[in-house]
Amino acid sequence: MPTASIAFLRDLLAPPRCATCAAPCVPAEALCGTCRRELARARGGSGVLPGLGPVAWSAPYEGVARALVAALKFGGALGLTRIAGTSVAACLGELPPGWTVVAVPAAPLRRRRRGYDPAELIAAEVGSLLGLPVAAPLARADGPRQVGRPRRERLAAPPRVRAVAAAPGRVLLVDDVLTTGATLTASSAALRAAGCAEVRAAVFARTVGERHPGA
Repeated sequence: MPTASIAFLRDLLAPPRCATCAAPCVPAEALCGTCRRELARARGGSGVLPGLGPVAWSAPYEGVARALVAALKFGGALGLTRIAGTSVAACLGELPPGWTVVAVPAAPLRRRRRGYDPAELIAAEVGSLLGLPVAAPLARADGPRQVGRPRRERLAAPPRVRAVAAAPGRVLLVDDVLTTGATLTASSAALRAAGCAEVRAAVFARTVGERHPGA
């Protein structure tokens, strides 16, 4: 039987489901039309994060954006990487030449458990879409998960991030979610210590209710 016919029968018997709401969706699409429209309507923003510099986000961390992050980080829905990366690139606009995209590094244990790093995948998409090189000069030590920790604890004991290679002169740091900014600022400090002259950041979503500048 031709491959196209097999795919048709498969989709007929088990219709593709939206990765964020589980509603039926078009084959080869990770999100249904309703979730795509909600994400397109999400309001991004920008501000200045102390200890880092300019930071931009494409959506608040709620609704479809929150579900997308959960499906990507904990559900293995790697098809969402392109959507997240496209959203991040759109909130940035065009960057001048000379910038390098760097992902905020994941803790080694969590990376091994997942088999991939969501921020690294999003960063690769952003670099591809903006025509910028991507580098990995940072490493992160294992430590307590940031998720669920009180804001005071996050800021008092930020993740331990270090440079394992010379840092590019201008770096666009990319992550999936901005909460307190502790991980971003730790990554920025490591980059500057390794020779980076200018850092800015972009994330897919920022948490609602946190005291972010420009929010």
